[in-house]
Amino acid sequence: MDLQKKAPGHVSLGVKIKRAVWNVIAAIFFRPFITGVFRLWRIALLKLFGAEVAWDANVYASVKIWAPWRLQMGHRACLGPDVICYNQDWVVLEDDAIVSQYSYLCTASHDVEKQNTADDSLIIAPIVLEKKSWVGSRAFIGLGVHVGENAIVGATASVYKSVDANTIVGGNPAKVLKQRIIR
Repeated sequence: MDLQKKAPGHVSLGVKIKRAVWNVIAAIFFRPFITGVFRLWRIALLKLFGAEVAWDANVYASVKIWAPWRLQMGHRACLGPDVICYNQDWVVLEDDAIVSQYSYLCTASHDVEKQNTADDSLIIAPIVLEKKSWVGSRAFIGLGVHVGENAIVGATASVYKSVDANTIVGGNPAKVLKQRIIR
């Protein structure tokens, strides 16, 4: 199944307004508060902006989320410190999925087979991290990537293709390092 889909080369006025309001609210009420103490406060703000986030998920104060209305996080899922979640399409973290510090989740790019114009080359596709998957520090996850259950993306890896369940990948571009055996 091809997850990539064409999107307009521009962001609609409605989305621009929602993003402006979100950015102001995030700057004033989301980022300044200590992670542990105000965890539920941040989740409530995300829910207010349309995110589907379990109350026991963890979103650090320094996380940058492009569109909360396209974020879904299961039980105990975590977006670590300074994660960038550029979610023009859905970003889904299933139960116990973890994204470590400084990682970048990017659901948008440009069609390399077209002349790169602002009008028609934008493409988007969701990112899905299945149960108990883990994205290591400073990793890049590209559009349309599906990280399977119990899979691990190593620190600093650049992932452009989906990762099978119980697989450990690393490098740039990411390659299979070994199968994960859970004892």
